[in-house]
Amino acid sequence: MTTQPNTDVLPQGTRIGRTALRVSNLEELSEFYRDVVGLNVQQQTETSSILGVDETPLLVLERDSDAPARQRTSTGLYHNAFRVPSREALGDALVRIRDRWQLGGASDHLVSEALYLTDPEGNGIEIYRDFPREQWPVTDDGRVRIDTEPLDLDSIEAAAAGGTRAPSGTDVGHVHLEVSSLDAFEDFYVDALGFEVQTTVPAAFFVSAGGYHHHIGANTWNRRTSPARGRGLSWFEVVLPDAEALDALRGRLADGEFAVTETDRGISVADPDEIELRFRTET
Repeated sequence: MTTQPNTDVLPQGTRIGRTALRVSNLEELSEFYRDVVGLNVQQQTETSSILGVDETPLLVLERDSDAPARQRTSTGLYHNAFRVPSREALGDALVRIRDRWQLGGASDHLVSEALYLTDPEGNGIEIYRDFPREQWPVTDDGRVRIDTEPLDLDSIEAAAAGGTRAPSGTDVGHVHLEVSSLDAFEDFYVDALGFEVQTTVPAAFFVSAGGYHHHIGANTWNRRTSPARGRGLSWFEVVLPDAEALDALRGRLADGEFAVTETDRGISVADPDEIELRFRTET
């Protein structure tokens, strides 16, 4: 008997694509993400900059000189998380950060090793590498367990191989949001979109597709209460493996309260905090 796929959840192969930031100083931010994070500037105009690795775009910077600074009450980005393919690449990132910027924190999450910093306009960044998937701890109910433990930075730096750029295989592993309501987050990201809950901790949710430890995190730690406005996260992209998955998502959203906009590459929808998500397929 053939098992039918569950069309109520996002399938294996779903991943995060590009993220976009609304910024004031395009030149400064472009140089920062090039020299500290290690991305390559792939395309630049007076109003935008696209950065990535090899031919893959990962980050879009959109100049908006009139955009106000993000307010303390505004929801939006907690951090963009750039995933590197090896411990050597993580060591290289640590060297770049220490040489050219300031490290904000570091953690062993049991599934990954992570470095944290903040860009010149206050946007959070995580640079991390995953442990092999077979080593991830799993709870009795089959969810991936994530925790926060100290990270041995000396061993990370000792692994550095001298790379001045993020290597091939670097991508955006996840996006972590500051939201106004975890109940509203779950209603939208889990019940409507089809992500699955992997881990919950006090005032935070971590959800994913295909059993990944998390593609999207959300927290209410800083008690944000108003929609995303001003500088900061503009939109982010979720890439689905095929047209069938995109059609299934359209069907789920058609039955709900969220307005869907058709785009050249797929669909767009705003979450309860008015953060725009763009969905497209791999091809």
